[in-house]
Amino acid sequence: MPKLLEGRSALILGVANRWSLAYAIAQAFAREGARLFLACRGERRRDTVEELAEEMEDAHVLNCDVTVPEDMESLTGVLEKSGRPLDAVVHSVAFANREDLSRPFIQTSRSGYLLAQEVSAYSLISLARATAPLMNRGGSLTALTYLGATRVVPNYNVMGAAKAALEASVRYLASDLGPSNIRVNAISAGPIKTTSARGIKNFSKALNDVAERAPFRRNAEPGEVADTAVFLASDLGRGVTGNILYVDAGFQIMAL
Repeated sequence: MPKLLEGRSALILGVANRWSLAYAIAQAFAREGARLFLACRGERRRDTVEELAEEMEDAHVLNCDVTVPEDMESLTGVLEKSGRPLDAVVHSVAFANREDLSRPFIQTSRSGYLLAQEVSAYSLISLARATAPLMNRGGSLTALTYLGATRVVPNYNVMGAAKAALEASVRYLASDLGPSNIRVNAISAGPIKTTSARGIKNFSKALNDVAERAPFRRNAEPGEVADTAVFLASDLGRGVTGNILYVDAGFQIMAL
């Protein structure tokens, strides 16, 4: 069976450790033959990401802080030096202050709101601007989102507002980049045990509730999210853009 991403190059932002969804996606992309660029923030995380990159064939690590305009502007030049077009980009970056997740949304600080928006939503726009010129044969840009963008999820708070902005950005970017044959989509993953998810109060309860009520009677798995990202990056997803694909064991269809 041919590899779905053979001969393609992909940039993945958000690989932090082996439990991150970005890592699962990187593994799936590597399995399907993609040449990988893994972007990390700062030297402190670089050692960890480089160790993970060693497990994948043809994976390279580069520094990129999405809150630093100079980093985003230089990203194009760094990738251009590879000498190959870019075919896929995965945005798996989000952040909010812990206190803004744990207290009522109405108490969100101005600085905390702006920080969550900058890291979790605006970064998709700046990333698209930096990478679209490299997708000279078309390509795919995929973001990671969550149900809290459209429904009130306890303790998700300011991140829900940021993910809502992210999903709106997906649609507007899909419209802007469609004439260049660049597809922009998002995967709405169900709750999964990641390091960042531990910052959400009562996250274990959310896992249990979803497992009890979802049609599959279980939580989504990282590999399912990763395989959906492969689909979107491959020719199989060539007709899909501006969409939010739910990979959550069906939980989003349930009411009471």
